[in-house]
Amino acid sequence: MGTSGNVGNDRDTGREYSAIDLEMLQREVITETYRAPGPGGQRKNRKETAVRLTHIPTGITVVASERRSQAMNREIAFERLQKRLTELSRPTRRRITTKPPAGAVGTQREEKERQSRKKRLRGRADVSGEMD
Repeated sequence: MGTSGNVGNDRDTGREYSAIDLEMLQREVITETYRAPGPGGQRKNRKETAVRLTHIPTGITVVASERRSQAMNREIAFERLQKRLTELSRPTRRRITTKPPAGAVGTQREEKERQSRKKRLRGRADVSGEMD
């Protein structure tokens, strides 16, 4: 196992990520700032307040542009990235196969019989006018 306190594995890299380990996460992220479109007043349109984080090992990208403050958007983006990484590292449950209920099987059988009757009635007419 990796460092202590980690939660789960990343499927692509085999690395483990912790929801708490923000310092390690900051080292593995490319941070980009840009001007966010939309409402928000003069400051939002004039300054680069929107934040885009790209996690290099996994390729996950998250964006935050709700606030007019770049620092607030950065915090929101890191929270979103941590949430995505913990979801990614959660093991998937195996599906337990079950039989369909008897009522559903009966309904399917009735529908199949109905379709079969309909197709049998579509027989071609011979030259003599008789049905096949």
